Amino acid sequence: MVQFKRLSEADHDLVTSAVARAEALSDGEIVTIVARRSDNYHDVGLHWAVAAMLLALSVVAAFPNWFEHVVLTVLGSWEHELEDWKFLTAVLCLLIVKFLAVRYLLAIMPLRMLLTPKATKARRVRRRAITLFRAAVEARTRAKTGVLIYLSLDEHRAEIVADAAINGKVSAEVWGDAMAALIEEVRGGHPGNGMARAVEIVGGVLAEHFPRSADDRNELPDRLIEL
Repeated sequence: MVQFKRLSEADHDLVTSAVARAEALSDGEIVTIVARRSDNYHDVGLHWAVAAMLLALSVVAAFPNWFEHVVLTVLGSWEHELEDWKFLTAVLCLLIVKFLAVRYLLAIMPLRMLLTPKATKARRVRRRAITLFRAAVEARTRAKTGVLIYLSLDEHRAEIVADAAINGKVSAEVWGDAMAALIEEVRGGHPGNGMARAVEIVGGVLAEHFPRSADDRNELPDRLIEL
C-alpha cells in the first residue's frame, strides 16, 4: 500500500486550478479536502488485543496439562504439578503479556491499518466526510449547490457528498466515475492528479444540471484543504 505524508505545492496548485475551471462552468461550488486518515482506529488495536487474550485463554483451557508443563519448565521447578494458585497466577500473567504485546504492537499505525477491516474503514471515512460536509459545505451556498470531494489517504478511500439541490437532481451513483478516477490515481501514487480528475468529472455533472448563471459568484474557497 502506498503511504503518503503530505501533498506537494504542485498538487495543491493543480487541484485549485481544476476547481476554478470547473466552477467557471456552473453555479456549483466544489470543496476539496484531503486528510491523512479519517480515524486513529484505537478501538481496533484494543479489539485485537482482547482477541489475542481470549485465544490464549482458550488454548490453556484446551490443553491445561501442556500449559502446566511449560510453566514448570520455564520456572525450572522440580514439582510435578502446580498448586492451583500458582497455575491461576501463571494464566493471569500470560493473559496480561498477550494483551499488552498485541496492544503495543498495534501502536504501529501501518500494521493497525492493515488489520482494520475494510468495512470499518469505509464507515469511518464516510462519517468523517459527512462531518466535514456539514461544517464546511452544507447550506453555505445561496442555491445549496455545494459538493465536497473528500480523500482519506491511508485508507485509500474517498467520498463525494452533495448539498440538497444537487441531490434532488443527481443520484449518488452518478459520482461513481469521479470516485473511480480518484482512487485509481491514489493507488498509483498520484493523489493530486486523482483529486483534479475527480473535480473535472464532478464539474461536468454540475455544468450539465446547474449551468452558470449571470449572477453566480464564488461562495466557497477553491483551494485544496489538507488536514
